[in-house]
Amino acid sequence: MTYGTPLVDMFRQAGIYAGSIAKGTNPADLPVLQSTKFELVINLKTAKAFGIDVPPMLLARADEVIE
Repeated sequence: MTYGTPLVDMFRQAGIYAGSIAKGTNPADLPVLQSTKFELVINLKTAKAFGIDVPPMLLARADEVIE
């Protein structure tokens, strides 16, 4: 199970930084970006392999369930 920023958003933020640096902005002057989107991903196959029962309410809240 993981709760964090989607990789697509992290790559997008890296692209924004790279574009600013390519345009001549000093990297030290760039603001620290914080994620605004998060996703919950649950790997049921691995949970079952470890004998972990995932509650149905948690599964309902997950953005992605890997079976």
